[in-house]
Amino acid sequence: QVQLLESGGGLVQAGDSLRLSCVASGRTFSNRVMGWFRQAPGKERKFVAGISRSGGNTGYEESVKGRFTISRDNAKNTVYLQMNSLKSEDTAVYYCAARRSEYFSGNYYYTEVNEYHYWGQGTQVTVSS
Repeated sequence: QVQLLESGGGLVQAGDSLRLSCVASGRTFSNRVMGWFRQAPGKERKFVAGISRSGGNTGYEESVKGRFTISRDNAKNTVYLQMNSLKSEDTAVYYCAARRSEYFSGNYYYTEVNEYHYWGQGTQVTVSS
């Protein structure tokens, strides 16, 4: 079982920046694809960013490209989401997600909710305009 703990959310103004962090329990972090998702009130949870096990491959939802950056530190069991130039439409609960451990080769990430097996409790990001 993997536990994920997000932090770093808050209330900011449009144009500001925030960095979200997610710390994972256990010893197999480096074998897990990681992702960030978000869910606005009344809407479905959606992919924001994903990162491969090594960190060498990343992907983003179209509306955050060029503004958000996902990264990971496998020595610290932590994945980050740096969010710049925040907009009111970025307001949502942000969730960290982990895939089950995988040991075959490949530099890939996943983009669908049902492709991840573990979820954090979420952290609220509110952007006022």
